[in-house]
Amino acid sequence: MADKFEISTVLTASPHKVYVAWLDSEEHSAFIGAEARIDPRVGGAFSAWGDYIEGKTLELEEDRRIVQAWRTVDFPSDSTDSRLEILLEKVKGGTRLTLIHSEIPDGMGDEYHQG
Repeated sequence: MADKFEISTVLTASPHKVYVAWLDSEEHSAFIGAEARIDPRVGGAFSAWGDYIEGKTLELEEDRRIVQAWRTVDFPSDSTDSRLEILLEKVKGGTRLTLIHSEIPDGMGDEYHQG
């Protein structure tokens, strides 16, 4: 059975700013502190952390939701991509970012939940 986790935080930025930063190579790189390359469209490929993470964008709802197929070099070669869903909700003081990571290979969820 695949692993899954959900985390949430409030960022002091608008949903639009967070959405744009998630999909912009330069801004995403600054956000995570490592190189990220992102083609910001449905079907577009992305990679981060020196190609440790790679995948493609599956769905986009501007300023509200991003869904990506996501995997790392540590995934078993026969496993499917996991699913990363980013939800953005305007709240007082900024944006609630909820990250739902599902379909993670069995036993690997805790590692990715810790960051």
